[in-house]
Amino acid sequence: MLNERLFANLHIAFEAVVANKLRSLLTALGIIFGVAAVIAMLAIGNGAQQEILEQIKLVGVNNIVITPVVEQVEEEVNEDSGLGREKGKFSPGLKLLDVDAVLNTIPGIKKISPEVVFDTYIVKSGLRRSAKLVGVTPAYFDVLDFRLKDGRMFSEKNLVKGDAVCIIGRSVQSKFFPKENPIGKKIKSGNQWLEVIGVLEERLVSESSISKLGIRDFNMDVYVPIQTMLVRYKNRDLVTEAGLMNVEGPSASSNYHQIDKLVVQVEESGALTPTAEVLSKLLERRHFDVVDFEITIPELLLKQQQRTQNIFNIVLGAIAGISLLVGGIGIMNIMLASVMERIKEIGLRLSLGAKKSDIVNQFLFEAVMISVSGGIIGVILGIVLAHMVSTFAEFPTIITMPSIILSFGVAATVGLVFGIAPARRAASQDPITSLRYE
Repeated sequence: MLNERLFANLHIAFEAVVANKLRSLLTALGIIFGVAAVIAMLAIGNGAQQEILEQIKLVGVNNIVITPVVEQVEEEVNEDSGLGREKGKFSPGLKLLDVDAVLNTIPGIKKISPEVVFDTYIVKSGLRRSAKLVGVTPAYFDVLDFRLKDGRMFSEKNLVKGDAVCIIGRSVQSKFFPKENPIGKKIKSGNQWLEVIGVLEERLVSESSISKLGIRDFNMDVYVPIQTMLVRYKNRDLVTEAGLMNVEGPSASSNYHQIDKLVVQVEESGALTPTAEVLSKLLERRHFDVVDFEITIPELLLKQQQRTQNIFNIVLGAIAGISLLVGGIGIMNIMLASVMERIKEIGLRLSLGAKKSDIVNQFLFEAVMISVSGGIIGVILGIVLAHMVSTFAEFPTIITMPSIILSFGVAATVGLVFGIAPARRAASQDPITSLRYE
């Protein structure tokens, strides 16, 4: 019996909503835009968070990055200036000896990875393409969480003797070995033939990550042991005739640093800042008080960006929540107006035996129907908006089921909460007075 009364009230409420389609749609607009805003904003926020997490993976966890600074100096040449460069303090530059000093001096160091980068070209079977040749140690792959897809890592013999071996990125394999296994094959990089001993798994790098973090497309890199790079390609630490012409140190225009990057991985994230400070003092002392290096902590920078993004998401969520609140107030306003318009209908139902609970249920059902309908339309609109942002603004968006459930649930709750007052007012009408109402 109770179920029949509920279904009857639901049917009456449905007929009332359908009979006033335009008014119901206008009433639901606040809910529609509020739900759409919540879903779109959460999708944008989730996309931004995911991008930051991917960037943290790309730069590695608990890493401190040390890069050399090469000053370019322009000055007039005169008789007193000798070679035309102002003599300044001497610095040996960033070199492999600094790696040993860091490992032997600073506690809490988990891994340390020196890196030398050389612009070169790759040649095989008449195909030539520019690429980056990167001299590294096996620690490089651990620090940046690179994994081998095929083959093996550099052996101790490869590292000590500077063997002509290499590990290639996934794009290099696709370009130069599309239909064959590259392991054991040779590829020419610069003026050297290198034997391929390994292939890395593909690393997806977005253009925004490349620009923000200053990283390369790792998939097109060729990796060799760092001794192979220094022995067979270039070593800026060697004394040459050209080098003797640039002995003025940091004021010289040439790059006198032996290595191009040094990545230090610490064991605990809490030690990042103190370790960076000790590293700065150690290197400054070793470089004779010449600060010709730059120390950055990418993870802390990205986490700061993540905190900023969280605040931005909260603000956007609050704005979307206000939209839902305004939508709920609109529902209550229209339902109160509807009660005043339908006083005779309410009096007639009460005089024919309807209970006050039936009137409450009827108007509550109407409010919830409007809000749920607005929620459904809002969900669809929010998903469309998120895809439009992803497509046209080229910004990653991630739509999750919890965000849809949350926004839809809030919409239904808003209809229920803001429909209570009009429903109670409708049920409190006196049947006799209502029948006489004009």
